[in-house]
Amino acid sequence: MNQPQAGLRHSIVLRRRPDGMPSMADFEMVQEPIPTPAMGEVVTRTLYLSIDPYMRGRLSDRKSYATPVQIGEAVTGETVGEVVASADPGFAVGDIAVGGRGWQSHVLSKAAALTRIPKGDAPLSTYLGVLGMPGVTAYSGMTDIGQAKEGETVLISAASGAVGSVAGQIAKRAGAHVVGIAGGPDKCLFVQERLGFDACIDHRSMDLGAAIADACPRGVDVYFENVGGAVQQAAFASMNMFGRIIMCGMVAQYNDAEFPPGPNLGFMVAKRVRMQGLLVFDKPERFAEWRTLAAPWVADGSLAYRETIIDGLERAPDALAMVLGGDNFGKMIVRVASL
Repeated sequence: MNQPQAGLRHSIVLRRRPDGMPSMADFEMVQEPIPTPAMGEVVTRTLYLSIDPYMRGRLSDRKSYATPVQIGEAVTGETVGEVVASADPGFAVGDIAVGGRGWQSHVLSKAAALTRIPKGDAPLSTYLGVLGMPGVTAYSGMTDIGQAKEGETVLISAASGAVGSVAGQIAKRAGAHVVGIAGGPDKCLFVQERLGFDACIDHRSMDLGAAIADACPRGVDVYFENVGGAVQQAAFASMNMFGRIIMCGMVAQYNDAEFPPGPNLGFMVAKRVRMQGLLVFDKPERFAEWRTLAAPWVADGSLAYRETIIDGLERAPDALAMVLGGDNFGKMIVRVASL
């Protein structure tokens, strides 16, 4: 990949559609003049770039809820950036905004698509994680679908990840017994000791179904699905009558050319289980609600989070591969520049 040059906009574009796990060869860096905003537009200098599992779907050309990234187009990704040029009265040079979307050093955005964020209230990177889209996803999933109650059992897959870690803490605040599923002893220890879950299961367990049954002796009332595959099958088997399943993501399957056959869903009829898909942008009002609610928790340390931050825009493909392979710990972020 070409090395970036000063004074130009650097963009990582899709060179070819990945076959399986994305690699550096699927992308290339292009350089061009920094754009000038037209009326109602803003240019931000990217400080932090969010890396999320959904990006893998955007690299494929199969039909989905979002338009795929086209060959030669910058890869989609939410950013926190500093305003360096503005043609909109709502933003001034020096403001910090979240929402610019692209694997780019400088992002040209409609001002209406950006949200100004305060300096100093919380680390800027948190507006891509615990105070950003992943945190809002967890909040919306638990509020609108899961509705965990005191005394219920909540099971969270990818519990050490950006979404699962917040979802479990929200359920704990509601008085639920919360069990996480994560990969490896270090992540499981973090889930229990730092996030405060009641238990955490290593998904590499020889008998995952038995491990879930042991950690959830009263069965599972709410399951927050982030993984799919064998974890999903084991979790479904433990669902209680009138349980709720939040279908947020299935990262274990995102590199597959075709999704595998689905599980037998007959249990949903017998147990009257409710399963619902979740896209965070269905309820955009949740973003402001969550930031108002959660920012004080982040400030006082009662809402825990973890980030993996790597430096350099050119590392974004590596960061995505790490997320898809489960090699990150917490929210994955690329630091593109500093204030």
